[in-house]
Amino acid sequence: MSQQPAHSVLFDQQGFYQYGDAAPGNDNMEFYQTTYADPSSYSAGNPSYYPSDTGNYQANRIPTGGFWSAFGTGGFPDEPPLLEELGFNFTQIKDKTVVALNPFKTVDRNIMADPDLAGPLLFCFAFGIFLLLAGKVQFGYVYGLAVVGCIGIYLILNLMSESGIDGYRTASVLGYCLLPMVLLSCFRLILPLSGLLGLLLSVFTICWCTFSSSLMFVTVLSMNQQRWLVAYPVGLLYAAFALITVF
Repeated sequence: MSQQPAHSVLFDQQGFYQYGDAAPGNDNMEFYQTTYADPSSYSAGNPSYYPSDTGNYQANRIPTGGFWSAFGTGGFPDEPPLLEELGFNFTQIKDKTVVALNPFKTVDRNIMADPDLAGPLLFCFAFGIFLLLAGKVQFGYVYGLAVVGCIGIYLILNLMSESGIDGYRTASVLGYCLLPMVLLSCFRLILPLSGLLGLLLSVFTICWCTFSSSLMFVTVLSMNQQRWLVAYPVGLLYAAFALITVF
């Protein structure tokens, strides 16, 4: 380790001090020797200016993956994935999708404790895409009917239940239970739905969507005695989606 240059600090009677060499012949000054280096020697290029553990800190802050690490579990330590930060929890989306497709499965009362709109928006978009492939550009009707239907069901449920429900959860339930209607629009690409087969499939899909959504609503709101009252307006909403699909 190199020897640091020594500087003389000059103290006068007024208490002022300065750096520099001792001035000869100045009897009013007292001298004090110090081993501190010149502050101007500290710079960004001097490694001794930084703490000894700075290199380890900087090494820990370097991302460990490439561009796609932002969409997974890589990147900085303890950093959640980007899609999770944006509200895309694929585990919850899968669980709610399974409940919507299997209306006879027991529904957990806390299934909507953490609602999301990622799945419903994805299903609405897929519904519009399948209609587009069938030659029907009806994205505006799909999203418009979804917004009006969510507002109507939200008002009805809050008038019927004591605890109430917010609009976010209402849209989440209705959107996830729209999945059977998406499957009907996909089936329309294979066979026409204008005949008796289309009528039967449409009625079956409406009942499927209505049964799943009403089960989730009465479970969350503890309204088991009012399920048919909840199912009636919900069934009308899904019947409107079926009309858009068939005609």
